[in-house]
Amino acid sequence: MTASISTETPSNDNHKPNTARSVLGFDFGTTRMGVAIGQSITGTARPLDPLKAKDGIPNWDEITRIVTEWKPDAFVVGLPLDMDGSENEMCQRARKFAKRLHGRFNLPYHMMDERLSSYEAKGHVMARGGNRNFKENSVDGLAAQMIVETWFAESY
Repeated sequence: MTASISTETPSNDNHKPNTARSVLGFDFGTTRMGVAIGQSITGTARPLDPLKAKDGIPNWDEITRIVTEWKPDAFVVGLPLDMDGSENEMCQRARKFAKRLHGRFNLPYHMMDERLSSYEAKGHVMARGGNRNFKENSVDGLAAQMIVETWFAESY
């Protein structure tokens, strides 16, 4: 995955080095959103169950439940840039989603270039001999995991 960081962090993000920090990552989509929880100490993340969305609008009660359960310190939202690095309508929607996360939960958010994350996630599944029906077998959580782990690698 091409990984350059596009960070948009409100000024209250003052993490301390060598402190456990968890982030909740999202692979934004209009019908389904991948979710992963990550830990900075290990620089790893694990996928959670994907969230259904209607035209990019998630079930906010479900997101509240996840935030309450995992208590993240920040959010990382994938920014689906075009291959040439330009922005598109999905980027605007992903940014709007990130800003809504911040508004609802008062936690900092970071935008992470996620070009090829879903493609790479599908490649991992196929390499392991997994089911190639990606409509039924979502790779969204795996894509969110890759977004978070790349963000850790680039940020810490």
